[in-house]
Amino acid sequence: MQKKLIVIGGGASGFFCAVNAKRLDPSLDVVIVEKSSKILSKVRISGGGRCNVTHNCFEIPVMSKRYPRGHNLVKKTFHGFFTTDTIAWFGERGVKIVAEADGRMFPVTNTSETIIDCLVREMNRTGVKLIYNMEVSGLVPENNKWSVQFSKNDPLEADYVCIACGGYPKLSSFGWLTELGHKVDAPVPSLFTFNMPGNDITTLMGVSVESAQVKIAGTKLHETGPLLITHWGLSGPAVLRLSAWGARVLAEQEYRFTAIVSWVGERKEPEIRELLQQQRSDQGAAKISSRNVVGLPNRLWEYLLLKAGVKAEWRWADLPATNFNTLIRLLTSQEFPVSGKTTYKEEFVTAGGVQLNEINANTMESKLLPNVFFAGEIMNVDGITGGYNFQHAWTSGFLAATEIAGRSASSE
Repeated sequence: MQKKLIVIGGGASGFFCAVNAKRLDPSLDVVIVEKSSKILSKVRISGGGRCNVTHNCFEIPVMSKRYPRGHNLVKKTFHGFFTTDTIAWFGERGVKIVAEADGRMFPVTNTSETIIDCLVREMNRTGVKLIYNMEVSGLVPENNKWSVQFSKNDPLEADYVCIACGGYPKLSSFGWLTELGHKVDAPVPSLFTFNMPGNDITTLMGVSVESAQVKIAGTKLHETGPLLITHWGLSGPAVLRLSAWGARVLAEQEYRFTAIVSWVGERKEPEIRELLQQQRSDQGAAKISSRNVVGLPNRLWEYLLLKAGVKAEWRWADLPATNFNTLIRLLTSQEFPVSGKTTYKEEFVTAGGVQLNEINANTMESKLLPNVFFAGEIMNVDGITGGYNFQHAWTSGFLAATEIAGRSASSE
C-alpha cells in the first residue's frame, strides 16, 4: 500500500524535505500543505531578493559556532548534509552557487527566483503535490497513522508528517504542538536593529563603518564588523549578529539598554591616544577637521569632533587636553541609549521553538511522536545573518526526507 507524507509548510525546509523524499522514494505520495497563498516567501526576499543560500564555510566546528541556539544540534546534523552538499545539490540542477568576499553565497544569477524556480521545477518533476490555504490546527493519532487537522478544511491522513512551518512569533501559536507533549522555548525576535529615537547620530543616516565594535553595557556581549547608521539608529552586520547572540537578554530588558560603540573597531584606547598624540606632534599646524587620521568617513569624523567640542578652525596644536580626551573616549567607547528595535527586513528569524532534546539529531524525528519529523525554524535553532539559517533549513529537511524515504521504501 502506498505510503503518504504530509509536509506542513511551503518554505525552504518544507520544500527541501518534500522534493528529496519523493526523489529518494518515487512511490511515496508527498503533499505540501501551506497555510497561505504563497510559497518560499523568505527565499524570495532573502538577501535583498538574491537569496543567501548558505555560507562559504566547509568546517563543521567553525560553522556550528555561528548558531546562538542549536549549535550542538547542527554540529551533528551537518555530518549528514553540509554546505558542500547544498552547493552540489543545486549545482546538479543547473544552479551555480558563488561566494562573495564576506562569505555569503548566492546563485550566480543574483536573483532568488533562480532558487525558487529550481525547487518548484523539482516539485513538478518528482510529482510532489502542493495545496494552498491549509492552516494546520492539530495532529491526531489514528490507526498507526496521523490525522492532520485543519482549521477550515477536512483532515488528511498521513503515514509520516514533517512539521516545517517556520518560527511562530507567539508562544500560543505552538499550542497544537504542546498539546501533543512537546516542550517549547518561548519565541523572541532575533536579527534586529537598534532604535535610538531622537539621537543626533541619526543625522548621519547612510554612513557606514567597515569595522566597528559594538558592546552591550552590563553584559559580555560584543561584536565587531560593518556598522551602518540609519534614520532610526544602528544597523549592519555587527548589530544584527549582536542582536542574535543577545536575543533573550535584550528581550528581558525590553529592548532598553546601552550600546557602546568603538568606531575604531578592536583598536584600544592607548593605541588611539598614541596615534592622535603623534598627529599633534607631527602636524600641529594642520586643521583637526582636515586630518582624519583614524580612517573614518568624513561626516562621522566631523560629527565626533563636534561632540568633543572641537571648533572648526582649531589646529592640532590648539587642542586642549579636555577635548583631546573626550575625542578619544568618543572614538573608542561612545555610549548610545537604545529604546526599541526594528526587525531587520527579510532577515527576520525567531529564537525559540521546539526543544532540541526532544528531537533525534540523526533523523529529525520527534522522540515523543513516531513518524513525526521537524525541519527548519520550528525548532529552537537560529543562526546569525549570512546564510546560516538557510543551511539549517536544507540540512534538517534533507535528513528528515532521507529517513522518511528509507522507511517508506523498506515497508513496500
